[in-house]
Amino acid sequence: MTLDDLRVFVEVCERGSFTAVARALSCSQSAVSQHVRRLEREFGLSLLERRPRGVLPTAAGRLLRDAALAGVGRIDAAALQLRALAAGGVGEVRVSSGAATIRHFMPEAILEMRRRHPGVQLTLRTQPTSRACLTDLAANRADIALITISGPIADVELRPLVDLQWSLAVNRDDPMAERASLSTAELADIPNIVLPTSSSSRGRLEAVLGEDVLPSQAVSDWDTALLLAELGVSRAVVATVPRWAPSAHPALRLVPIPELPGPTAGWAARSWAGLEPHTVEFAELVARQMAGPR
Repeated sequence: MTLDDLRVFVEVCERGSFTAVARALSCSQSAVSQHVRRLEREFGLSLLERRPRGVLPTAAGRLLRDAALAGVGRIDAAALQLRALAAGGVGEVRVSSGAATIRHFMPEAILEMRRRHPGVQLTLRTQPTSRACLTDLAANRADIALITISGPIADVELRPLVDLQWSLAVNRDDPMAERASLSTAELADIPNIVLPTSSSSRGRLEAVLGEDVLPSQAVSDWDTALLLAELGVSRAVVATVPRWAPSAHPALRLVPIPELPGPTAGWAARSWAGLEPHTVEFAELVARQMAGPR
């Protein structure tokens, strides 16, 4: 058993496909299979359940996956820090979040961090969902993650930052653009609404509205939804970002939906007490950016 065997096995468990892992690692599917077979031979157990459309870890596989996530992740993190120190650096801050979240919540904090600590490496991992960000934390691929918080999470310490407001995004020429607000009941009768399909916020909307009321059309992320609304291609149910600047999007209007309880954005970490000072400093800079005036 090698570290590479464990790394590949974790990837297979997360992606559920030998082909997807081979593509991601730029290797052959046979090479991926060899790593898994080596582990199964060593333990004398079946670690994966082969299905027509992929694989799932068995009970034994889940046990190994969870241990490997923590162990290999910590080794990889330490190796990165050691290389940074050997190269004359002074540390690394590893953040996992959505691309739109980084774009809207972090620019000023990133610039300020670079100004204060030019030797600190800031690594940003973009993920499509909060669940994927939490997987980065569990695997020690990230020190902190900015996610949508919907309740307590086992083995994770949360720091809520801001409550967001649900709005309907429309083009300024849309008949809805002049509305001061919308009720949840009206959403069912508004056509051509899109919503990011894999967002954790979609689950929050389902809990309040029910699946029948939710828009059937989907896009990949929040920024795409806003762009399509701004262009007049569609409407979008979005969580309004803090300090929204209408002047930057003159063709876009956001109509509040006050009856809908908005999602909460916040930081997640395995242990805040165990974080490096630079990581805590960056998290605090982002918090100030999200709360402060323009």
